[in-house]
Parts: sequence; structure tokens; C-alpha cells
Amino acid sequence: MKALVLGCGVIGVTTAYELAKAGLEVSVIERESAPAQFTSFANAGLVTPAHAYAWANPSVPLTMLKSFIRNDTSVRFKPSLDPALWRWTLAFLAQCNKKCAAITTERKAKLCLYSLECLHEIVADSGVEYDRNTGGLMYSYRAQESFDGAATKADIMRAQGIRLEELTPDEMVQKDPALLSARDDMAGALFAPDDESGDACKFSIGLAKSCEELGVTFQFNTTVEGIETDGDRVTGIRTSKGLLTADVYVLCLGVYTPQIAKHIGMNLPIYPVKGYSMTVRVIDDQLSPGIGGVDEDNLLAYCPMGEHIRVTATAEISGYSNAHKPKDFAHMNKVIRSLFPGAADYDQPKYWAGLRPMTPQGTPYFGTAKHTNLWLNTGHGHIGWTMAAGSARITRDLILQQKPDIDLDGFLIN
Repeated sequence: MKALVLGCGVIGVTTAYELAKAGLEVSVIERESAPAQFTSFANAGLVTPAHAYAWANPSVPLTMLKSFIRNDTSVRFKPSLDPALWRWTLAFLAQCNKKCAAITTERKAKLCLYSLECLHEIVADSGVEYDRNTGGLMYSYRAQESFDGAATKADIMRAQGIRLEELTPDEMVQKDPALLSARDDMAGALFAPDDESGDACKFSIGLAKSCEELGVTFQFNTTVEGIETDGDRVTGIRTSKGLLTADVYVLCLGVYTPQIAKHIGMNLPIYPVKGYSMTVRVIDDQLSPGIGGVDEDNLLAYCPMGEHIRVTATAEISGYSNAHKPKDFAHMNKVIRSLFPGAADYDQPKYWAGLRPMTPQGTPYFGTAKHTNLWLNTGHGHIGWTMAAGSARITRDLILQQKPDIDLDGFLIN
């Protein structure tokens, strides 16, 4: 059976790997010049089942409103005349209630835990290297009120089988001595011993090489332009380099999935949510974080990556532009300096902004719709790196008509 995977970010590469391991003849097409050059290029790096709490929750609408007068909110809403933005935003706001948040959290946690297991299998099997750190992740809170509220979320996550430990500021420093300078600013933290981190871009490039050893072919600098169909079957993909055909097709195009899917009558509510990241060079190993984590009150994530620290922040609903200015990073630069003063060369950062493919509910789409050989693996939002390996395994099982290892209620497009 021939499979054509559309997209070569971390979702597309892991999908290609799983299909190739199952014996399929796999090809991958990608508009960039190499794997993981768009959304997966400089993301947070955290593999974080413990952070699977629904992004659409009752606190978010007020935060979005505050963003009209402040530039340091964790969620920013920048309205435009784009009808898709308003349709998606209304659908997203409809999810921002306790009932929907509870359902989404349960589903996300289930997929994230499963995906972590699958990631471990892929790493053991392929030997891929990507600045992996398995020392757990720290979720810190500066305000006592925030830390108290986190206890409720922690109970929800524990009910899903996720291990979380509550730490005092002194215990935080014991877990990661680099937090000593910030100890007095902290109310406490949740420590997730099973969470980990690593460079998603390095992982994708390395796994693509493993895919090639399995016979997978990659065609870069190739743009998807349309889909050819005959009845309920896809017969080919029109690209900038001609028509490509296969037996099955998998859409892993992230934020661009809706634009391609609409050509065959699919209306997928996926919209880009921009995230900002900066990467800085470590200059003092003793002051640099030993493990990754999140400053929850600032919604700032940090991750040690070899000789660098990756810092990410902000969820901005503003359209398809990934443009950025130095002032967009001012708040995160200030916060990371307060956490780890002297650890890195903060005056020479590498800036980046990426577009996360977010569904209103925050969970990805799998399965087929009107066309029986066109499969979806898309819409993973802000934790696509965490969900990638499990999503690839699920997609493989569905294509092979095997029962996936987890219940897919709420994930299937049809």
C-alpha cells in the first residue's frame, strides 16, 4: 500500500515513521526545504502531559479582553476583518466553560499520556537524538492564589493518571538549584516527574533520516495546490511539481489544512494561534535551568536545549502572519532574566514566531470524512510536540483498520 503524507513537521514525520514501520510505501511532501521548518522549528520543547488542562477554560475570555489594553497578557486577541477568525473565536469562546474544559482536559490527558509511551518506543527503536531531558518539568506559581487554584487542576490531572507533586519554594530549589534567585518570588510549584523535554526540530530531522532508512522518500520545496477526487476517493494531490498519487493520503498540514480541505468540501475549524519564542546561549551552566518548566503566572515556558535555553510565551489570535518585532519579546526577556539571572546571553537572542494549528476545543482531528482514503492528523494546537507520537500511532492503526489503543471519542472528524 502506498501512502502520501502531506506535511513534514513533527506530526508528518512521526506519521511517516509509523506507516513505514508498518510496511507501507511512504512518501512525504513539504513546502519548506527541510523537516520541521515551520510550526515545529522553535517551539517550547516541552513534552508535557501534565500541562494538558484545557486551554479553552473559563478564565480565558477575561484575559482576551485585557489584551486590548495590555501587551503582557498570556492570551492576546487582535481582531481583523477575516471571517474565519470570528467564526473560530466564537466557537472557541463557546468551549470556555467548566463542563467543556473538563471533557477536553480528560481527552487531552489521555492522548498525551499515550503519546509519551509511543515517543519512548520511537526513541528506543530509532536512537534519534534531540537534546532530550527526562528529569521532569516544573510548573511554578508566584502568587499564593494561583498556587492554591493549581491544586484543583492538579487533582483533575491526577484523576487522569498523571503524577504531580506539590513543592514549596525550598523544595523547588532542591529539584533545580538554578531557581535559587527566584525562590523568594515563588509561592510554590507542581512538579511532574514523568514529563520531559527536547528539541522538536532536531527530533524531526533525525527521525526523517530514520524514515529514509525505512524507504520513505521526501520531496521538499513542494506546495500542495489541490486535491483530485472521484466519488468518495481521492485520486491524487495537485502540487507545484505535478500530480502525486497513492492509495491513502494523510493531511498533516497544520494551520494550512483548512485551506486545502475546503477544495473538497471540508470545513475544518482550525485557526492559527501565534506563539513567540527566543533562544539564548548559556554562559553559566550553574545558573542555567537543569530541567524545563513553566512560570504559570506569566505563562512563560523555558527549556534547556544543549548549550541553549529556549523561552516561549503568548498565545496570540491574530491571523496567519508570523511576523514579529523585538518589542513582542520584551516581557518574556524580562521574566526569564528574573528566573535565571546571569545564566545566558540575554542580549543576543534568536527570535522566532510560529503558528499553532488550534481547534476550538483544543484536541486534534483524526479519521476520514467524505473521502474514505483521505485521513486527518491535524489541529494539535499548543502541545503538538507532546501529542505527535501517539497521534501518528493512532493514524497508522486507523489506516490499517486496527483498533487504536485509546478511545477516540471526540477526536474523529466523522
